Amino acid sequence: MATRSTIMDTNSFRPDMAQGLDRTTRRLTEERGVLGPAYRLFYRRPVHLVKGRGSHVWDADGVEYLDVYNNVASVGHCHPRVVDAIAAQASALNTHTRYLHENILHYAQDILSTMPRELDRVMFQCTGSEANDLAVRVARTYTGGEGVIVTHEAYHGNSALTSGLSPALGTAQTLGLSMRMIPAPDTYRVGAQDGGPSPDSSGRWSAESFGAWMADGIRRAVADMERHGIAFAAFLADSIFSSDGVYPDPAGYLQPVIDTVHELGGVWIADEVQPGFTRTGDAFWGFQRQGIVPDIVTSGKPMANGLPTSLMAARHEVLEPFAGSIPYFNTFGGNPVCMAAAQAVLDVMRDEDTMGNSRRVGAVFKDALLALQSGHPCIGDVRGAGLYIGCEIVTPGTRLPDQSTALDILETLRMNHVLTSVCGRYGNVLKLRPPLVFSDDDVDLFINAMTTTLETLGV
Repeated sequence: MATRSTIMDTNSFRPDMAQGLDRTTRRLTEERGVLGPAYRLFYRRPVHLVKGRGSHVWDADGVEYLDVYNNVASVGHCHPRVVDAIAAQASALNTHTRYLHENILHYAQDILSTMPRELDRVMFQCTGSEANDLAVRVARTYTGGEGVIVTHEAYHGNSALTSGLSPALGTAQTLGLSMRMIPAPDTYRVGAQDGGPSPDSSGRWSAESFGAWMADGIRRAVADMERHGIAFAAFLADSIFSSDGVYPDPAGYLQPVIDTVHELGGVWIADEVQPGFTRTGDAFWGFQRQGIVPDIVTSGKPMANGLPTSLMAARHEVLEPFAGSIPYFNTFGGNPVCMAAAQAVLDVMRDEDTMGNSRRVGAVFKDALLALQSGHPCIGDVRGAGLYIGCEIVTPGTRLPDQSTALDILETLRMNHVLTSVCGRYGNVLKLRPPLVFSDDDVDLFINAMTTTLETLGV
């Protein structure tokens, strides 16, 4: 099967790989046939996990792995305070939001306190897909438009609406007729020859020049919408451009982009599922690094350490046209157990200073990866913010993406007991996004495994 989706198919097991598996693993992969063919497993030799703690997980044979991918268990696998909060509330009551309950109200006020004051309304769902689906509906009602702009390798969900706004799902996914794409802010590869700005002597761009280049992409996309009779509604993007390849810098470059979005009558939906919740180390929310207040914010995965919880926050004036006319109900969104888990996560983030840990350990992690570059020219670029780092694998001496070597690195890291994955338009960027409790010792474990891996592969 040819790779079709960078986020789903690049680092995935395929049935034709089953021949080399041990008997138990092969049996489990075959039994997954009952789930249908749409699901994917990581790795040529899938990992059978049974336990987790902090940044570490164990397989069914008791082998320990370092988790350098999982932002679902944001405060670490099986954090005892989150486990206790879940158990206590589950033993008392779990129901939906059409009855009064304090948990949802306390958490709503608490999570809004982490955002700019302009964002003063919040609604809860179960998944990031649902949150983005609702956000687009709210944006369309507020603006009266239909068209949504995303980046070339964006992923925003798997509902009928959001999958049509997620080109990262691949060639088999039909994209929405009213959506348009602009290039990702590839600060490593885009240059003047691509219509982009000219870099400075260090090979980087200023925030102003890069922002102006992206803003011009917004103008061209909206002009094309108008030629087809489509009114502009929203720019939907996460502030670190996660699926596009992790592009957090230069800080401030999004300001002229969002100014242009507003000038042309649209709103910015900040998808914070990946860059939010202290991940970048500089601020609680990724968009705060750019100094902008979004019109709508969505989040999901990191909120409740694995329980299905998501949110959509908005300025009240943006939400009102939708919420004042259309009833909304999500059976499990905002239920007392998930709200208890989410509150416990938020409390842990404050008490254990996950933001400070992301900033400090993330800097150590990034520097350690940069130190590997001189001896391993397959590492073309290391970029990131906090505990979200992209490590670009290229053909040595060039900036040509090398997906094959990136996948060999992933598979060899897995054999060296480190788990992660890839992202980016070419599927060649190692996506290093561990739980927020990642430590200095964990950095050492990763660098030792990465060094061994690169030496084993001779790259």
